[in-house]
Amino acid sequence: MEQMKIALLNEFSQAPKNEIILKELKSVAESMGHKVYNAAMEKPLSDQDVPEAYTKENPRLTYLHLGILAALLLNSGAVDFVVTGCGTGQGALMSLNMYPGVVCGYCIEPADAYLFLQINNGNALSLPYAKGFGWGAELNLNNIFARAFGSPKGMGYPEGRKEAQNRNANLLFEVKKQVGKPFLEALRSLDPQMVRECMIPRFLDCFYAGCKDEEIKAFVDQMAAEK
Repeated sequence: MEQMKIALLNEFSQAPKNEIILKELKSVAESMGHKVYNAAMEKPLSDQDVPEAYTKENPRLTYLHLGILAALLLNSGAVDFVVTGCGTGQGALMSLNMYPGVVCGYCIEPADAYLFLQINNGNALSLPYAKGFGWGAELNLNNIFARAFGSPKGMGYPEGRKEAQNRNANLLFEVKKQVGKPFLEALRSLDPQMVRECMIPRFLDCFYAGCKDEEIKAFVDQMAAEK
């Protein structure tokens, strides 16, 4: 199975659970030869609901930031896959799916992960980390990641549907390019401050370690310099 670079992206509300999610993701993915990056918020802030607790170095990243982060990592080739989410998983799902080059699925159980990757062959999963995240949540995470990364993507389900499903999955990536602005044009049309807030050290470490696109790199260089 082809090895992947996988980024975990947490926003502020679920940052306290980052350690739990990262532990399960790494235990599964790294045992399969994949590399995992912890690329967004990882620790709860003291008084995290108080705006003054956030700084330029430690901004309050929301699910809107997650879409920018994921799109930069995936479109630049810095990573191959993104695991993200928020309280319900819905905000992160919508945010990621706004951007070309990103196809994100919603996942609450292992079958969701497996079927999305076999049928839709996407490159991101959004999970709920508050809703339904109770006793045994770490076991569910482990099983989700095992089904997500335990076999090659795009093999089709049920057997015999692979060709048609792969054709539609590829078309979806193309349709997203056609119905929206080109990627960097879209980012430049956003509030620059929101983009600059994404330039945290963990993201930059992950991005620069694997970026394959010089134009996207130049954009990130500029945003990071202005932060």
